[in-house]
Amino acid sequence: MGRLKLHWQMLIAILSAVLVGLWAGQDSVLLGIHLYDVFDFIGTLFLNALKMIIVPLVMSSIIAGVAGLGGSDNLGRLSAKTIAFYLSTSLFSITVGLLLVNLLTPGVIDGEAAGSRLNLSAPEAVAEQLAQVDGRGAGDITAVFLRMVPPNIIKAASDGQMLGLIFFSLLFGVFMTRITREYSQTMLSFWNGVYETMMQVTLFIMKFAPLGVFGLVAKTVSATGFAAFQPLLIFFCTVALGLAIHTFITLSLMLRLAGINPLRHYRAMLPAMLTAFSTASSSGTLPVTIECVEKNAGVSNRTSAFVLPLGATINMDGTALYECVAAMFIAQAYGLELSFATQFIVVLVALLTSIGVAGIPAASLVAITVILGVIGLPLEGIGMLLVTDRILDMMRTAVNVFSDSCGAVVIARSEGEHGVLT
Repeated sequence: MGRLKLHWQMLIAILSAVLVGLWAGQDSVLLGIHLYDVFDFIGTLFLNALKMIIVPLVMSSIIAGVAGLGGSDNLGRLSAKTIAFYLSTSLFSITVGLLLVNLLTPGVIDGEAAGSRLNLSAPEAVAEQLAQVDGRGAGDITAVFLRMVPPNIIKAASDGQMLGLIFFSLLFGVFMTRITREYSQTMLSFWNGVYETMMQVTLFIMKFAPLGVFGLVAKTVSATGFAAFQPLLIFFCTVALGLAIHTFITLSLMLRLAGINPLRHYRAMLPAMLTAFSTASSSGTLPVTIECVEKNAGVSNRTSAFVLPLGATINMDGTALYECVAAMFIAQAYGLELSFATQFIVVLVALLTSIGVAGIPAASLVAITVILGVIGLPLEGIGMLLVTDRILDMMRTAVNVFSDSCGAVVIARSEGEHGVLT
């Protein structure tokens, strides 16, 4: 197995995990040990290892990358390109989701609203999920600006508040170039050294990726199985089809327009996408994404260091598509006909929430809660989404990460970088 490339090892691990998870279920015991607990331990250990290196990797990559840009004008240009790309891809993904949910109408079964048939989650499960979003709403979108400037950067780092960490690192990198050359060169050497060290740590952790992926996927499959998906099959397929169209058509066309061969980029990013699918965490996958974009796709650190951490925080194409489809699905299930104007509001709110609430716990639930509140639907409709949420979360995270990587290579090409996927 050691001779196989990493992505093949990970694919074999995922397929094996599906089979083992289905066979084991959640209650199987071997030698007095619950197999589910074994899967949980292996997966959590791998995910913790990835999360462990996020803060030093993000800080060192951004500071070294920004310091290497050579001025605030270059940073401003790169920022404008990055934000424009991420907003456009998110808007495209939401549009795809809106078209599909209107075409396939997953919330309507045999010509009737399916709400009474599809409220599959137990009341206590729904109550537990609603408790997570209690007191949250549209105000969380505006709070993104407060999270951008944390009062305690150490606490922000320990709490995983990526946006504050990114903002501080950007400031540090910009002003590091404005001190005397003797000190700035010393600082730049230090942060480049930290970055190169963290990349070596990432490579070491990735040697155990197949085991970690196996644990994460086996845990999910053993807990959920597939039988529960049947009543929500059309909704599941609508979201999955939308994510596939956005990944393989929309983003592929954007790569083509930038002069990039999409197939080469898919191959380069496969380890990152498989890690994202297994972990369901864009931030947790960030070390792998950076490695794939720089080592496999040939993007410079000066570009990837800015584009990828920002993308892992605000660029949520898959999440935005899911939010739109989920809100429309709940509306259909309750028999509510939404006008074009109301659907436009859904699109707009989905775009804003995919950016604004991405960094908080239960982010997708908060976003859907905001959308339901805007169009006047009861929050209990979230109960219809819980059965499929975990698997769809894994899928939309893979799309989020792939979109981040597309942004990195497209912007690198626009910056005149040579050797990108050549």
